[in-house]
Amino acid sequence: MATNTPPFSSLPLQKNGIRGNAWGLFGKDDELGMLNRLTPETTLAATKEIVHGIRISTDWSLDKPSVPCFGRQKFHQHIHHKDPRTVNDDILTLNTQSSSQWDGFRHFGYQDHKVYFNGCKQEDVHNSTRNGIHVWVENGGIVGRGVLLDYCSWAETEGKLLPALQNSSIPISDLQKVAEHQGVTFRPGDILFVRSGYVRALDAISKDEAVAYAATATTAIGVESCEETLEWIWEHQFSAVAGDAIAFEALPFQSTTHWLHEWLLAGWGLPIGELFDLEKLAAECKKQKKWSFFFSSMPLKVPGGVASPPNGVAIL
Repeated sequence: MATNTPPFSSLPLQKNGIRGNAWGLFGKDDELGMLNRLTPETTLAATKEIVHGIRISTDWSLDKPSVPCFGRQKFHQHIHHKDPRTVNDDILTLNTQSSSQWDGFRHFGYQDHKVYFNGCKQEDVHNSTRNGIHVWVENGGIVGRGVLLDYCSWAETEGKLLPALQNSSIPISDLQKVAEHQGVTFRPGDILFVRSGYVRALDAISKDEAVAYAATATTAIGVESCEETLEWIWEHQFSAVAGDAIAFEALPFQSTTHWLHEWLLAGWGLPIGELFDLEKLAAECKKQKKWSFFFSSMPLKVPGGVASPPNGVAIL
């Protein structure tokens, strides 16, 4: 289902509603948000990105990070031997907010108004499956043209790489420079990926350092939370955004007025991907001098799901 996108200046669309909302853009009962931009036409166009037949997973291992942040439960695998038969089951326990994940529309709402995408309330989360990630799966998942902005490599070349485990904001002006450097042209419905170097940095620290990092108020690199960022994302008509950082925006959040998590998830219905492992993808894109690709992600089909591992693959 496609629709004309009004200018950023027209927000909020529901004038008596909350700041920045795009509620009603795809109908009052919509649960797909900007994933409505993934159409048969965009899918067919995305297949033309497959040139080399190279497949690359974008998922970090489910047992990463070794020490979860924000006090979240650590991943656990229990292998159950069904003795006396030569048969095993495995039982997985995980918080879907650890390792690579898509944030769904039930995950984060407007904090002051206590409401989620399209007016969904906390009681709806507990008493219905409204805005659950299963809706994404039932509509074919997140499949389309992916574009990687390898900020990390560009910044290293420019001598301006920001520390990944500190509160470091990537301005949109730098992402625009990365796009120009890579020769990237965006299309409506694209799935945006930003490599900041966070996963690489977290993989490089010791266990003791990881424990100390997780025990403090988490600081991390990410896209700058500001009106300019929001306008840039809106005007490019992305269907989803993702990165390798623990939040798409820098932590701690700089702006409660232009909080990306609020505007994107609760306001627009724009999925946010976090902790994606973009290391192999970045290396292959650099090798092929090609930063666009066919991307397919099929989240877990959990009725009323809040978040999910992406099960993502990029095909160049």
